Amino acid sequence: MPIPVLETSRLWLTPLVSEDARQIQQCFPRWEIVRYLVNTVPWPYPEDGAEFYVNSIALPQMEKGQAWCWTVRRKSAPEELIGHICLYDIPDNNRGFWLVPEYQGQGYMREASIAVTDYWFNTLKRDVLRAPKAADNHRSRVISENSGMRLIRTEEKHYVSGWLMSELWEITRDEWNSRDQSPEAR
Repeated sequence: MPIPVLETSRLWLTPLVSEDARQIQQCFPRWEIVRYLVNTVPWPYPEDGAEFYVNSIALPQMEKGQAWCWTVRRKSAPEELIGHICLYDIPDNNRGFWLVPEYQGQGYMREASIAVTDYWFNTLKRDVLRAPKAADNHRSRVISENSGMRLIRTEEKHYVSGWLMSELWEITRDEWNSRDQSPEAR
């Protein structure tokens, strides 16, 4: 099944393509973005890091139906990639994202997370979504809390910035579909 473009009130989430590597390479290798990512992300980020990630990791996983990846773009400037969000068919790691720091704190990733989480549950028909994160990544934690997820486990993991406490957050399809979706709750 082809991965669709997802739309929110302010965003286009477009399926990742090879040509996106150039923009990812320009905006991704920043400490503010990578510090809370798992240590499999190379740091310092190599000059061909985005090309390798897109063409050798993400796109092959997408073709196998093991990942669903989108770029995050504002409707007001659709040519500019401001982030990336993925769903993964990996136990205890079903959703991950990053956003360029200049666009953080404006609700963009919350919108993107709602759209892809709804896709996970209501298109892919998955029963549970689990999202790991560094405990110090407060913005990511707020997104999980505000979407009705609950903390189910903590442990220490190796991130780009070193060994940190890590949290695993979870929500079920029934919980997702029964949450209050009124404008006041968003």
